[in-house]
Amino acid sequence: MGLYIPVPMPLSGAALRAGVLEVMVLGGHLLLYPTGVCQEKVTAAAPATRPPVLLLHGFTDNRSVFVLLRRALGAGGLRHVEAYNYSPFTLDLRVTARHLARRVEELCERTGQERVDLVGHSLGGLVGRYYVQRLGGDARVRTLVTLGTPHSGTRVAPFMDAHPLVRQMRPDSEVLAELAAPAPGCATRCVAFWSEFDALMTPVGTARIEHPDLCVENVQVTGIGHLALPAHPAVIAAVRRALDGPGLAAVAGSEAASVA
Repeated sequence: MGLYIPVPMPLSGAALRAGVLEVMVLGGHLLLYPTGVCQEKVTAAAPATRPPVLLLHGFTDNRSVFVLLRRALGAGGLRHVEAYNYSPFTLDLRVTARHLARRVEELCERTGQERVDLVGHSLGGLVGRYYVQRLGGDARVRTLVTLGTPHSGTRVAPFMDAHPLVRQMRPDSEVLAELAAPAPGCATRCVAFWSEFDALMTPVGTARIEHPDLCVENVQVTGIGHLALPAHPAVIAAVRRALDGPGLAAVAGSEAASVA
């Protein structure tokens, strides 16, 4: 769910602006896409004062979607940032979550840090959440940030149900049933960004995390579509605040913050 699939949207002025922005981001992303096909080389990490960040892309996508976000998060050398390309032939996100677990352990060993932060776009957010909730990843993950992730399942593009990963993102899937199960004592803080103009989230609120056992901040983004979430300056700044500070909701003084 990384590459864009056009879906009819209400023709309000804000929706039109969001649609135009999506087209522009899509054009830029298609140009960058070949640069992110290969897994990046693992390098030695310079000493940093904050936990390293691992970026997880969406369905059919790759690490190139995080060019701007990665640059911003790594600015000033405060944190080490890497992107993880999982296999395009993946058929089960639970398998990818187990691979992620090994990558996180390796990253902690290489950086000398006990915990990491995860930022996942679309399907990448579900992979990160499954690792945190179902595979004991909360012992290693300090903060999980998700951008346009179908936490309650999406009904968009029913013609794509032939793909096993798409079926796992449906509201009635086994994977989502596992994520809805109790998760007492989960130590990871979750921040979920969602937008009313995310055409791949049907219903639109599905990108919110609704779970009684999780420490969650749901952050509404206005005027931004699915592809633009990891590239828009306002969202990038908000992700940085989420990883740097006490929490967006606390700053906003309400249960759910908003990013314009």
